[in-house]
Amino acid sequence: MIHKFKLFSALLLCGTILTNCRQSKVPNAVADKATAEQIQAVTVWPEVKKETRPWTRWWWMGNAVDEKNIERLLNEYASVGIGGVEIAPIYGAIGYESRYIDFLSPQWMNILNFTTEKAGEYGMTVDMTQGTGWPFGGPQVKPEYAASKLVVQTYSLKGGQALKENIVVKDPKQREVGAALQAVMAYSDKGEILNLTDEVNQDGKLGWMPKSGNWTLYAAFNGKTRQMVKRAAPGGVGYTLNHLSEDAVEAYLNRFDSAFEDQNYGVRAFYNDSYEVYGADWSPEFFDAFQERRGYDLRQYLRELVSEEHTETVARIKADYRETMGEMLLDNFYKPWNAWAHKRNSITKNQAHGSPGNLLDLYAAVDIPECETFGSSYFPIPGLRRDSADVRNVDPDPIMLKFASSAAHVAGKNLVSSETFTWLGEHFKTSYSQMKPEVEQVFLSGVNHVFYHGVTYSPEDVVWPGWLFYASLNLTPANSLWPQFSGFNNYITRVQSVLQSGKADNEILVYWPIHDVWSKPEGMEMLIKVHDIDEWLHPTQFYKQSKRLMEAGYSLDFVSDKMLQDASVDRGQIMTAASAPAHKVLIIPQSRYMSVSTFERIIELARQGATVIIEELPADVPGLNDLEGRRQQLKKLKEALAFTDAGNGIRQMKTGNGEILLSKDVQRALEYKGIQREALTDTGLKFTRRQIENGKYYYLVNHSPKTIDTTIPLNMAASAVVLMDPQSGNTGLAISSTVNNKTNVRVQMQPGEALILRATTNQTTDLLSWQYLENAGAPIEVQGNWMLRFTQGGPELPAEQKLDELKSWTELSDKNAEAFSGTGEYFITFDVPSKKADEYILDLGTVNESAKVWINGQEVGVLCGIPFQARVGQYLKTGKNTLKVEVANLMANRIRDMDQKNIEWRKYHEINFVNIDYKPFDASVWKPMPSGLLGPVTITPYSTSASKVTSSL
Repeated sequence: MIHKFKLFSALLLCGTILTNCRQSKVPNAVADKATAEQIQAVTVWPEVKKETRPWTRWWWMGNAVDEKNIERLLNEYASVGIGGVEIAPIYGAIGYESRYIDFLSPQWMNILNFTTEKAGEYGMTVDMTQGTGWPFGGPQVKPEYAASKLVVQTYSLKGGQALKENIVVKDPKQREVGAALQAVMAYSDKGEILNLTDEVNQDGKLGWMPKSGNWTLYAAFNGKTRQMVKRAAPGGVGYTLNHLSEDAVEAYLNRFDSAFEDQNYGVRAFYNDSYEVYGADWSPEFFDAFQERRGYDLRQYLRELVSEEHTETVARIKADYRETMGEMLLDNFYKPWNAWAHKRNSITKNQAHGSPGNLLDLYAAVDIPECETFGSSYFPIPGLRRDSADVRNVDPDPIMLKFASSAAHVAGKNLVSSETFTWLGEHFKTSYSQMKPEVEQVFLSGVNHVFYHGVTYSPEDVVWPGWLFYASLNLTPANSLWPQFSGFNNYITRVQSVLQSGKADNEILVYWPIHDVWSKPEGMEMLIKVHDIDEWLHPTQFYKQSKRLMEAGYSLDFVSDKMLQDASVDRGQIMTAASAPAHKVLIIPQSRYMSVSTFERIIELARQGATVIIEELPADVPGLNDLEGRRQQLKKLKEALAFTDAGNGIRQMKTGNGEILLSKDVQRALEYKGIQREALTDTGLKFTRRQIENGKYYYLVNHSPKTIDTTIPLNMAASAVVLMDPQSGNTGLAISSTVNNKTNVRVQMQPGEALILRATTNQTTDLLSWQYLENAGAPIEVQGNWMLRFTQGGPELPAEQKLDELKSWTELSDKNAEAFSGTGEYFITFDVPSKKADEYILDLGTVNESAKVWINGQEVGVLCGIPFQARVGQYLKTGKNTLKVEVANLMANRIRDMDQKNIEWRKYHEINFVNIDYKPFDASVWKPMPSGLLGPVTITPYSTSASKVTSSL
């Protein structure tokens, strides 16, 4: 088996090196001899590892899994270039209950062990969610350890009256779960506050009576949310965990102690999904934890805590309460969970968003921070389909994604993962062309370890389309796009191999003023959610400033109060962790609230040699305890700052080895300090950078509607720049020149294309030159008689067609073609009168949805996204040429046909199967989706120019 694994790994590595979305293949005549281009590609691209490949969440429906199907599916996944799976047990399919396996049972653990061993044989790795469904919970979570909520009841009393009723929780559902009384506070109309908790006996009888005045009593109970695990699998049903309680977390992990003992069963990372613990605003020990952390008794302000009044006191108390929740979550859940995994030589992977705490600190607390894309973004790429009926009204925001990558960078962690493509589009209608710019936006945000959301385990005996999860992309082997999935996966592999190299190269740290977010009087707990960014993120100056800086061409990471406390300065560079990249400047955007300790730390970093740019000095301190004392401290700190006028609206204060600049125009202050932006963004290109030995990587993406053929400046002096095309895998030495520590590089990029620049300080003259396309000639239109043969798919293979013009399969005379989902092969012979041009570009025009191309029997590669173009000069010959194009369409038309015929294919417990608006799914009302090769197909001749490198260093 070891020899089999080595052979498989070698073949897979070669496949990644030599194939991609648009990758030229070796001509048959020289297939036994590597060409110079291929040797160069192997040398230039970073090593392919398991983590550089895309991974996927793997839904185990009902845990109805077996060894035969696990081995079959892992083989399928590995064959298309998936590097790992993340097991996520969920609810099951109806009618298969006899196959269900209880989560963590001995049988389940044996299956897990088989899965990790078999994955290893196929060069893959396994992660698993440490629970079923989401969030963490299950049968081991007894009511005392379940997610808690504060239940407050009020009573009115007049002087001389005794309270007739007992102080017991009134809600019968709360009585069922043992809601316990924690405090009774009395407030008089004259401002008196009394703690009467000790005056209540075990039956709830109050042994106190006011002598005079009007009193309101507030009784606080530790209630329970009663939330159950969502989408739980067999063996995982139960209450949601109280993440704020160390005792509850210990009880939760005890079940895993019994199942795993001191092993990890081959699991690389244990995973925690986005928080999604709703209404959990309390914990039994909250009063004590609050007093210890905030320095005053929250019981005295119970009335204000549950108030909706828009007063400063209410806002300050709630800010303190929210900060305490975040600290409890970090200390009582994340730290013991990390310790549990590390004890077993595994790591942790976590989605912090949705949590009631500082996202930066919570992301940074684990080994792999993970963000999430939900919904789809608009990209002005010509020809990119975006039907409003098939997308959710949610736009993933790159700045939201940067919270996870910033936490990783600042904490010195290399991998940043993403749950990718959640509800990108309606089921069965999502193409690679739509996926590509969305995942590129994720990469641009600092992510370098993509997880698909996801694929569903489905047994071989379940008819098409197999088992499917209600909210995922469902790129399973049953998907009609699957035969060309490797092309898309290899694109991601190439990009991730670069983005996992070296370190992130962001010059700016931007402070996130979390206290401004927390200091709101509305509500109680504040979940910092992806779906609420219009409330907590978009209106802030922090967001607006960060967005302006990024659009101007600056690279940045976000930093928290806690992270600043751990930072230091080395030769003017801000260091946040031993293995973290250095940052050149710290920016403090306009914020109302800032703690004294944070402001002191900012000043101290400047004294140690850092450059700090403050948009506006903080106006106030957060929280309530010793408010006036802390205000005076902040005032003294601000008064001690002696600024002088540096011109252009910039005030400057030298301190120690560094300085503080005060300016409302942050970019002008950056220019004053010589912190240069990457002016390449003026072209419309987006970028992210990595620092590597002897140079940098620039990952560029053209999401604009225009073709870019220009020279772009790089903020470094490079001796040479290598162009690396992640779509095709082609590489070559660029035309570049270096003057005054700037390197100018010529790039050519179509809308929808990505390009990687490796700018090196080592001369690289032994590489082949990149061939730039010049002076397009008249296009040769490939037309005439096309033969179309359907090769795989269903429900039935349409008859072979002879076409004198290209059209959608849905318009063919054979009605089977309208319902067909699968692949069809197009064949045509065409003439190249004379082959005199330096290069030829094949353009397939409109493709629905993915294509694989051969010319004269030689494989050109997979064209999986816009633009559907490839360099084909090496395959053409003068005279007759043959073109073969294999096209895969979407699953939509076959699903539509099944729903129109009332064929039952979705029958699951729980939510069953819903559409993108969470309503019952019904494809029978859809219009047929265009399918196949629509063209026009052209081949355009070009002259080319080779690389030229000049420098004046």
